[in-house]
Amino acid sequence: MTEYGRGDGSDRWQDDPYLGDGGWNAQQAQHGDQQGYGDGQQQYADPQQQYDQQRYAEQQYYAQQAQQQYNEWNDGQQTGYGRQQYPQQYADQQQGYGQPQDQGQHQGHGQQQSYEGGWATGGHQQVPYGHPQDPYAQQQAAYGGGQQDYYGTQDAYPPPEPPTRRAPGREPEPEPDTGWDPGPDQGEHAFFAGGDDDDDDRDGRGERSGRGGKKPKKRRGGPACLVLTLIFAGVAGGVVYFGYQFYQDRFGPAPDYAGDGNGQQVTVVIPKGAGGYVIGQKLKAAGVIQSVDAFVSAQNDNADGKSIQDGVYTMQKQMSAASAVELMLSPKSRSNLIIAEGSRNVAVYALIDKRLGVADGTTAKVAKTQYKKLGLPDWALDRPKVKDPLEGFLYPSSYAASKGQKPATVLKEMVERATEKYEEMGLEKKAAGLGLDNPWEVLTVASLVQAEGTSHDDFRKMAEVVYNRLKPGNPETYGSLEFDSTYNYIKNQSKIDLSIAELRRYDNPYNTYFVKGLPPGPIDNPGEDALKGALNPTKDGWYYFISLDGKTSKFTKTLKDHEKLVEQFNASRKKS
Repeated sequence: MTEYGRGDGSDRWQDDPYLGDGGWNAQQAQHGDQQGYGDGQQQYADPQQQYDQQRYAEQQYYAQQAQQQYNEWNDGQQTGYGRQQYPQQYADQQQGYGQPQDQGQHQGHGQQQSYEGGWATGGHQQVPYGHPQDPYAQQQAAYGGGQQDYYGTQDAYPPPEPPTRRAPGREPEPEPDTGWDPGPDQGEHAFFAGGDDDDDDRDGRGERSGRGGKKPKKRRGGPACLVLTLIFAGVAGGVVYFGYQFYQDRFGPAPDYAGDGNGQQVTVVIPKGAGGYVIGQKLKAAGVIQSVDAFVSAQNDNADGKSIQDGVYTMQKQMSAASAVELMLSPKSRSNLIIAEGSRNVAVYALIDKRLGVADGTTAKVAKTQYKKLGLPDWALDRPKVKDPLEGFLYPSSYAASKGQKPATVLKEMVERATEKYEEMGLEKKAAGLGLDNPWEVLTVASLVQAEGTSHDDFRKMAEVVYNRLKPGNPETYGSLEFDSTYNYIKNQSKIDLSIAELRRYDNPYNTYFVKGLPPGPIDNPGEDALKGALNPTKDGWYYFISLDGKTSKFTKTLKDHEKLVEQFNASRKKS
């Protein structure tokens, strides 16, 4: 079969494109009578002929619409009433309307088909043509007499297209050319060329504005370009700024003020163990210097720069780094709480009260009630008959105590520093080698050495005197210390002209004239030199000592030699 369901006969529509359109009048003249497809024959007069021509024009219009819809809906693949069947129907029907062909030819080919049993493939006789028949009657005959006319309703299928309006083998019409040209940038984001993502539709074709029209592309305007320019300028500016800062930090001179300050005083607290950078950070935070690097550099340039200690300093704002270093090395800037070597706790408590601006006796009360919370080592706790558990643990040094602080905070710092120092010096490890029971006794010996010694040079000799007198069988004192300092401690005084009768009558654990051996605990806060003397005494056999001028001490091994020095001391006093 050929494309339109006809056999390979001699009927060639393509040879005469106007075949069937040449006019109905001429054909009707030749064929006065046509046999229809309905139940009987019907003769048509001229008015009917005009009616048929009008109906043919309508069917031709419907056929064109149907062809377009089928091309779009079915794309040549739908079966049933698809594109493979309707052309055959159109050809067979329109032959009956407009072509005066030979009846024998149609019968020979056997191509006229009936709708009654579906689409036929041949074998039916062609009914001779007479006048053009009523299309409605023809449709009814095709689908069976008495059936509803599906072409005459509103929802009817469109009528077939006449073969004269088609060419055999005609393919679906291509999409109309809209003139859309993707251009050289299509497929990419032509960012700076003004391209826009919205110009492309989802199926790869240009989006159409109306039939055959072309939707104009969107273009990025001046504001967008201005925003991008500002962004790029900001990024570039940031890179330049941070690059300059990096260069200044690494290779440029450190920022620094000039001069000795603006006259505005400020207090700066330097913590213990602070190095140059930490000190510089504290000074910069207080507004004293402009940069830490400048201070560290000035500290390194100063020969004594590394000797800056912790404590409280009174400085001025906006000082040059070199001026700040010089002032911190001067005693004028120091406003620390200074605890002197050999100070008793009673005196220290009074200093703390005054420094912190609290009522008298506040710090002493805190020490008495909270001493176990201040960091004492285990070997210093629970000592019987001790006058003050913190005696010996308020280590002589410089402390950053100022108004606003609490007494417990200052006391805790002092105790912690003493504990660290005692552990560093090995009091606990060396106690047994000195004939003592524990580090508490070593600390007590150091406090006696500190109280009785008059100079750093005789601390070791003073420590030997203590250890020799503590021996129970020694032939000089028989285990009695007989130190005036212990009596003065319990009396909270510092007298040197004491009568032996008075000393021997006072019953108190701290009175070494009344009780043999060491007192219950330290009698002051010894410094580092006294501690070293207690840990490393001389071994020369000293038992006695006396100071003739209050500055130096003379040591002797026997009581007889000692009494000679006492007579010399009394004679000097009478002369004065």
